[in-house]
Amino acid sequence: MAASAPSYASGTATTPLLGETVGGNLERTVATHADRPALVERATGRRWTYAELNRDVDAVAAGLLAAGVAKGDRVGIWSPNCAEWLLLQYATAKVGAILVNVNPAYRAHELAYVLNQSGVRLLVSATSFKTSDYRAMIDQVRPDCPALDRVVYVGDASWDELVAGGAEVPADAVRQRLAQLSPDDPINIQYTSGTTGFPKGATLSHHNILNNGFFVAELQRWTHEDRVCLPVPFYHCFGMVMGNLGATSHGACVVIPAPAFEAAATLRAVHDERCTVLYGVPTMFIAELNDPDFDRYDLSSLRTGVMAGSPCPQEVMKQVIDRMGMREVTICYGMTETSPVSTQTRVDDSLHRRVATVGRVHPHVEVKVVDPESGLTVPRGTPGELCTRGYSVMLGYWEEPERTAEAIDAARWMHTGDLAVMDEDGYVTITGRIKDMVIRGGENIYPREIEEFLYTHPDVLDAQVVGVPDARYGEELMAWVRLRPGAEPLTAERLREFCRGRLAHYKVPRYVHVVDEFPMTVTGKIRKVEMRERAVEILGLDAGTAGDTASS
Repeated sequence: MAASAPSYASGTATTPLLGETVGGNLERTVATHADRPALVERATGRRWTYAELNRDVDAVAAGLLAAGVAKGDRVGIWSPNCAEWLLLQYATAKVGAILVNVNPAYRAHELAYVLNQSGVRLLVSATSFKTSDYRAMIDQVRPDCPALDRVVYVGDASWDELVAGGAEVPADAVRQRLAQLSPDDPINIQYTSGTTGFPKGATLSHHNILNNGFFVAELQRWTHEDRVCLPVPFYHCFGMVMGNLGATSHGACVVIPAPAFEAAATLRAVHDERCTVLYGVPTMFIAELNDPDFDRYDLSSLRTGVMAGSPCPQEVMKQVIDRMGMREVTICYGMTETSPVSTQTRVDDSLHRRVATVGRVHPHVEVKVVDPESGLTVPRGTPGELCTRGYSVMLGYWEEPERTAEAIDAARWMHTGDLAVMDEDGYVTITGRIKDMVIRGGENIYPREIEEFLYTHPDVLDAQVVGVPDARYGEELMAWVRLRPGAEPLTAERLREFCRGRLAHYKVPRYVHVVDEFPMTVTGKIRKVEMRERAVEILGLDAGTAGDTASS
């Protein structure tokens, strides 16, 4: 019997990589599709053709030059989805500034860390959104952010002043700066939750993100006729790379249904704008399918899209294909550090492939599955750690060479920390995680970051955080805590109150379990596997129970 092939796959492709900057690519698209629709913002009714989009991008870029933004300077963006987010994305790319994405759910503690760690000089922010008063939080942290020279707020006079300042620079200044840029220059920093208690800034180049966005769209067979509905956040690769860059590299139109996800607004946008493409994590599609007015919307224009962020239940995939008409919907797998996509299903893959796997290797990318101990590639069908290599691997973590070296080995393989199996046809199934990352509703959460924060609670002696199953979000957070002697009982509500306003909402534990000791191995290591197993029993989740539970 022949030995099984090694779990290695290389993404051969007839379409070459793009060897240009983000700004250069946009200008090439504009030259071909100047009069075609480029951007629709549903909340305000504003619309841009490609010529109009490029004009406004250049105006913002000129404003950045007038503000003294140099190549390599960091410009932050802290806002839910809006047209200005996209304008700033391309304007910073044209002047060679590094766009620093700040999660709209962050609170003051996280904001201050990101601004200081990346050295943001100019921050563009919303004034507020939902319960977040961005202006107040910026005022709170600004004295502790010495590099921050200027704050500009979308929708008020400061944004208009930034743009108007561009009139002071020569007409060809943006072109001149663009000509000085290389595709390999860093252009974007995206923060991922870190195991050291603070997020790490994955630093990405023009080459990284332009090509990844382009090939994600290529595998969905996009053309300039496509209209792309993006309810996913721009601060994440899903929105700004797979969405925005996928669209502009193909001359397609971006439709922003709302500042943040709303099922009804998304369905209405598809209906009114005749969108052909829809993105989302499984929880978004579930919400759309369960919208009480679902049957009133005409979704017949939909053809394809991407579902990513967490595994897709088979019944949900069936309904997305049958009820939403997305016959060519694809599944993507990746991580911020790989720009993000490494594997993707194809538009003609079977239903089974789309729910049981995360597809096969992307064009111009390599993937392999290795034994975590020896580092050797395992035979197909054997579980191991998934690694990926190619143009998409980040430049590194911003100013953290030691953390970079832990993630990217000497041969430039990115170690994902995910356990995977590759089948004989090259399709990859994710079976677990070596790291203890929790995926809640598409958000990647590293428990260590939350544990470090919980240690600041005056009654908490020690804390461990694990993910537990949840029907709606895939996983929810459960904190196991040891209390200091004489401390008052700690309920889930009391802990949530402590976290509120200081941690992003999705990082706040839903459940609390007070213990005297944690399960440990004989060598003193915390047994999180056992904690997760016991959590299911404690919370009655195996019986379908889900509620705000505190136990002791």
